[in-house]
Amino acid sequence: MRIDLHTHSAVSDGTDSPTRLVMRAASAGLAVIGLTDHDTFDGLAEAQAAGARFGVKVLPGVEISCNQDGHEVHLLGYGCRTDDPDLLAELGRLRSSRSGRLLRMVQALNRAGIDITADDVHAVASSASSLGRPHVADAMIAKGYVADRDEAFRDWLDVGRPGFVRRYSCDLAAGVDLIHRAGGAAVLAHPWARGADSVLTPERIAALARDHQLDGLEVDHQDHTAAQRAMLFDLGGRLGLVRTGSSDYHGTGKTDHELGCNTTRETAYRELCTRIQMRGGALRR
Repeated sequence: MRIDLHTHSAVSDGTDSPTRLVMRAASAGLAVIGLTDHDTFDGLAEAQAAGARFGVKVLPGVEISCNQDGHEVHLLGYGCRTDDPDLLAELGRLRSSRSGRLLRMVQALNRAGIDITADDVHAVASSASSLGRPHVADAMIAKGYVADRDEAFRDWLDVGRPGFVRRYSCDLAAGVDLIHRAGGAAVLAHPWARGADSVLTPERIAALARDHQLDGLEVDHQDHTAAQRAMLFDLGGRLGLVRTGSSDYHGTGKTDHELGCNTTRETAYRELCTRIQMRGGALRR
């Protein structure tokens, strides 16, 4: 059984519709995918309906923008009840912060000589309900300022670059608790990628496991080196955490992250499902 538990659709910053994503997963020989759009559940119903047609199980998920010691980190929530009021309220705050940041980013880029508007960003974002920097990058691509999202982030949108603007994000430990109260399982996304290892130290991860019952670590990810993967696998084993692997697929929006390039062991997937069931989460087996 091939399982990829971290994928994105055009509902957030991927480029495939939820249906197209599931079709591509079936073509890639995947039996299970997790749809984990940023700060929204909006693509899940369509993806699960497509999964029933194409023979792919869709584990409901979300990727929550969190903060640890001033550094943005990401948390995957699997099997959450999508009508949980507290979690929905937090996701709403996160999406509102994304929308509020958009104009400030456009203004910062304008000052740096990039002539784009908020309308340009909305045009390329189409029906996305969770707006982010990738959509600003897409507007820059459409105007010919950069060749791809990688260039846009490297030169304009990453921390310290002219177009970067901070936004609200959820406290990490509070995010774990929110996921659990909604019946889900909480897994740290790419915990040692993009400098996150500076705040997600082994000691911090151990504290999250001890004090907040963190469920897992995303170990096999394209942004982790072989050495990091080995250390995270050992750390997760010592802490009793579920260790996952996934593509972090964004369609054409992210290179070298093809569906199934990293996968999760079936035993790890079953353990996540068991934890979700025990908490009364939303799970279709």
